[in-house]
Amino acid sequence: MENNRREFIKVMAKGSALSALGLLMPVSWASADQKPVKITILHTNDTHSQIEPFPENHKRYGGLGGVAKRKTLVEKVRSEEENVLLLDAGDIFQGTPYFNFFKGEIEFKAMSDMKYDAATMGNHDFDNTIDGFSEMLPHADFDFLVSNYDLKNTSADGKTKPYKIFEKGGVKIGVFGVGIKLEGLVSKTCYKETVYQDAIEKAQEMTKLLKQEKNCDLVICLSHLGFKAFHEGDYSDLILAEKTKDIDVIIGGHSHTFLDEPVVKKNAVDKDVLITQVGYAGIKLGRLDFYFNQKTKEKLAYNTDAFNSYLV
Repeated sequence: MENNRREFIKVMAKGSALSALGLLMPVSWASADQKPVKITILHTNDTHSQIEPFPENHKRYGGLGGVAKRKTLVEKVRSEEENVLLLDAGDIFQGTPYFNFFKGEIEFKAMSDMKYDAATMGNHDFDNTIDGFSEMLPHADFDFLVSNYDLKNTSADGKTKPYKIFEKGGVKIGVFGVGIKLEGLVSKTCYKETVYQDAIEKAQEMTKLLKQEKNCDLVICLSHLGFKAFHEGDYSDLILAEKTKDIDVIIGGHSHTFLDEPVVKKNAVDKDVLITQVGYAGIKLGRLDFYFNQKTKEKLAYNTDAFNSYLV
């Protein structure tokens, strides 16, 4: 794909009108040294145990979704792109009889088969209690990243990570996760001794660590806060973007919001943050492409038009 066409790229230029209008750039470069490093981020959220496609007679999503078709799409992208990350923003559990019977085993095995790189926890991932979640973790060949749930007095102690750094094409990508406040949303009998910590404060802590101390070139937050706040005083992805700095991308979940393209929000220091979410049930697979200077690893551009389609 990249070798035989031109792509429409939205450029993250410093104050330039190009950031709004886009720049038509040739994908063939004068020399290998000039060619940027391309990073492709694939993402899902709120897949809710939708292992099979919706029935053909479904009133809105007939025949859409299903892990087999998602795997086919993921493998197609991986065959075309060199540097790919596959991430999930939580609520993997609950929604079909697959979860009722298998308690999450099928979901984790399917994601492992697709070679997910990381996920965060959603509120429904506590539905079989934190112990049930912990029991399923051996079936997950990927890391759960949760920075604002203290799990030390639960069976999940030591089984999640606050963040992870991936290196693709020489670019360092820091990924962390934040979860929604559980009290009043999830039964205490399910989350047990899990302690919620302020999502904004933890996000600021993580971004400082990843950007300033670990020198990550791209920082991604897997958020299960919801695109907009459900109640006054709640956090959301929009608020998270506004009140923090150094997050480049928020991959959201919880609110089941279908965004046709990412929303751009200014952060606490007036820099752009991309916020994206692809609804629920694995109906869509999200994609973002980033381009970095090969030598300096400076972020040059992003392309949001490449892929954000129904799983058909």
